[in-house]
Amino acid sequence: MIPARMKAIAITKPGGPEVLQLTEIDTPVPSVGEILIRVEAAGVNRPDTIQRMGFYAPPPGSPDTPGLEVAGEVVAIGAGVTRWAVGDNVCALVGGGGYAQYCIAHESHALPQPHGFNAIEAAGLPETFFTVWTNVFERGGLKGGETFLVHGGSSGIGTTAIQLAKIFGARVFTTAGSVEKCAACLELGAEAAVNYRTQDFVAEVKALTGNRGVDVILDMVGGDYIPRNIEAAARDGRIVSIAFLNGSVAEVNFMPVMLKRLTLTGSTLRPRTINEKASIADALREKVWPLLDAGRVKPLIDATFPLANAAKAHELMEKSSHIGKIILTM
Repeated sequence: MIPARMKAIAITKPGGPEVLQLTEIDTPVPSVGEILIRVEAAGVNRPDTIQRMGFYAPPPGSPDTPGLEVAGEVVAIGAGVTRWAVGDNVCALVGGGGYAQYCIAHESHALPQPHGFNAIEAAGLPETFFTVWTNVFERGGLKGGETFLVHGGSSGIGTTAIQLAKIFGARVFTTAGSVEKCAACLELGAEAAVNYRTQDFVAEVKALTGNRGVDVILDMVGGDYIPRNIEAAARDGRIVSIAFLNGSVAEVNFMPVMLKRLTLTGSTLRPRTINEKASIADALREKVWPLLDAGRVKPLIDATFPLANAAKAHELMEKSSHIGKIILTM
């Protein structure tokens, strides 16, 4: 029996974590091509905190409730759904609404919970794996034998990128902000982890590559990292920006971009079309899900919080002391 009303987290006004409040809203009903998931766990991501502060509005048609990834059981299906049936256990990328007992997902944006995974682990997959796959392997074109640098290696994105780049044959370097975080990155498969508080990542990656630089850089920092990434990149290198924790404006000398034949690119995930996200999901199902099923790749879970404690989850996210994913449980 699906209740008419459900518990969900509301952003009562733009502000700090304290504006997240547990409330009761109508349970959504799946439309054409959609499934309704009884949420067992939901991932917490940096865009959720930006939305909470009032700087990242949901795309048109998406719920105001935060939350971009969920795992749970399919309890209802809309007209035309062919991929899933009631009772299936899935994880899904959603445009919003994850911080709730029930959540709508497009059927093409859901994937089966990998073999041996519980809901908490599965909820840590969609946002990070969709992001890493499309940016590192599709836009960045990372191939086996190339060198790869990911900033923020201890984040959910970073821990995913390290594992996937390593398993697909790249030499992996990363930056992180503490001895403990660097150690965690090395354990996940990074060849070198640079403590950005005490070391210069440009000098370090040049030393590691015989002054050649790195082929692909995944950057979520921005700011003064933008010109430094250009300096650290190899000839024909690709620099992919996915966030700007230090700001999106920088003064850049474009002469090295021209001389090194660099590609500067980036993307956002949430506003992309249904078909674009479906294409990423299909690639993940083919290329990555077998690795998850086999236990060769796994999300690193740092902490879990009950749904009612979403504010505490955001506090931890904003302290940046976590290693891996932060998950809400129902």
